[in-house]
Order: sequence, then C-alpha cells, then structure tokens
Amino acid sequence: MFRYIIRRLLISIPLLIVASFLCFGLVNAMGDPLGEWKLQKPRTPAEISAAYERTGYNKPFLERYVDWAGDFVTGDWGESVVPGNSGKPVKENVLNAFSVTLRLILGAEVIALVLGIAVGVIGAVRQYSIFDYIATGISFTMFSMPLFCIALVLKAGGIELNNWLESLGADRWIITAGPPGAGFSGSLGNQVFQYTGAYVLPTICLVAIQFALYSRFQRASMLDTLNADYVRTAQAKGISQARAIFKHAFRNALIPIITVSSLNIGANFGGAVITETVFGWSGMGKFLVDAITKLEPYEVLGFMMVTAVFIIVFNLIADVLYAILDPRIRLD
Repeated sequence: MFRYIIRRLLISIPLLIVASFLCFGLVNAMGDPLGEWKLQKPRTPAEISAAYERTGYNKPFLERYVDWAGDFVTGDWGESVVPGNSGKPVKENVLNAFSVTLRLILGAEVIALVLGIAVGVIGAVRQYSIFDYIATGISFTMFSMPLFCIALVLKAGGIELNNWLESLGADRWIITAGPPGAGFSGSLGNQVFQYTGAYVLPTICLVAIQFALYSRFQRASMLDTLNADYVRTAQAKGISQARAIFKHAFRNALIPIITVSSLNIGANFGGAVITETVFGWSGMGKFLVDAITKLEPYEVLGFMMVTAVFIIVFNLIADVLYAILDPRIRLD
C-alpha cells in the first residue's frame, strides 16, 4: 500500500508541472494587463518601459514562466501588475480568500456526501418505493433549478424568518450577507446561535445541489452492484439481505461516488462563485471575479494553481480510497 501511494505521489508531480504551464499559458492569453493602463491617460515611453520591466512583461513567454514558477515554489506568488492596484501580496490575498471558502465548503460537502450516499443506498434497496419516488423528485427538482435561484429564494426566506423572529421579540438569527465575524459576544449558546446563523443559508444552498448529484450517482451505482452476479450468488447461498448489501454490494458501489465527489470537492475549493456572491462571502469565487476585472494575471494564476493543487490532491485521495475498497487496484 505504501509503494502504491508513493507511485501516485510521483505521478502527481509532473501532472502539477504540466498544469502550471497550462495555467500560465491561459493567463498569458488574457492579453496585455497593462494595455488598459496605458490608455487611461498619456504615458511617456519611459513610464511604459519601467512598468513592463517591473512586471517582467518585457521578457519572452518561457523566461517569464520559469521566473514565475521558481518564485511560486519558494512562496513568492507575485504582486499587483497594474499600477494603482497596489495592495497585499498575491499569496496573502489568495490565502485569505481561500480560508473563507474553506469554512464554507467543508461542512456543506460532508453533509451532502452523507445525505447523498444514505439516500442513494436506500433508494436503490427500496427501488420504486414511495421513498425512492420522493427522493428522485427532490433530486431532479434541485438539478432543474439554477443555483442562483435557490440562493435568492433562501436569502428571501432568511429575511422573512428574521422579520418573524423580531415580531416575536426574539433576536434576528439569519445573517444574509457576509461570513461570521470575530465580534460575537455573550454566552456560548448565544455565540453558537450567531455563528450558525451565518452558515445556514449558504450551506443549505450548496448541499441542495451536491446532494442531488451524489444521491443519483450512488443510487445508480448501488443498483448495478445489487444486480451483479456475485451479490446474487451470495444471496442464493443464504446470507441475509443486510449482509449482502453492506458486506458485498455497498463497498464496491462507493467507487463511482468517490470519483465524482473527489473531482467535485477539489473544484469547489476554487470557490462557489454564485453562492459567495449572493451571500456576500469574500471567498475564492469573488476573488477570481475581482482579479479578472482588474486584469491581474498573478492573482488569476494564484487562484488557478490553488484549484489545480486541490483537484490533484483529492484525486490522489480518491486513488488511495480505491485501493482500500478494492485491493486488486493497488496490485495492478
């Protein structure tokens, strides 16, 4: 098992290098980040030359890539390219945005996975039951609704709930704009009350979409496994249905959902743009939109590399889980 993990790690290194080169090439295709700056007002040739020299955009593509990659590995992710957009270093900006997204994504993904797997398994075992029909209807409803629509409906519902609580003389609970701050006060119960109020709406919004995806994949995978010959043979030998489901079918049925969830979770760490925008979370999604608007290439690169790293990491985790669930994989 250890050798298998080492092999997968070694494969991930060249994959990350290729991803970094492609990301740099795509960002380079955005065009000249100083083009709009040059047109804002008349610039002298000396000013333009100094700006290009400071940012390194006077060098060839490959040379700029090597310089950027070397600095990136050592922790220097660059700084603002466009004069007038000065601020914190790119690394600090990316990590601040990532910490916000991390707090939002982790809980939502865990809840969506647990609910999706549980509902998918029950729906497959009790195929065409009332539970299966209701779960299928809810899943397709979530799939058919645009994410921004779900977010706006939830936000409107949160505002109405706050108004109702105030009419009863209670404190407002739902925070409809922004993540939880650091100024919570009062008893522990009151702090928990305020903290959950900031998370409940964006979490429900993300869980709704992810749950629909995971439950459908898990149901289809479980149905295939339950109809497999080895499960039928086990049942024919007289073992209980529960043992046939959980000892023989469930383990193999998890492999497809691991594939889907690993790709999905890795990509989601790049930011839930719509959810963050509607609920005012300054996470990776908003960071990307702002970076593209300002034409800041190193900020876009920082976003893309963090996303690429997490996709590769979660694919590595998926490979390890494959080997645990099916020992034949690590022997190939």
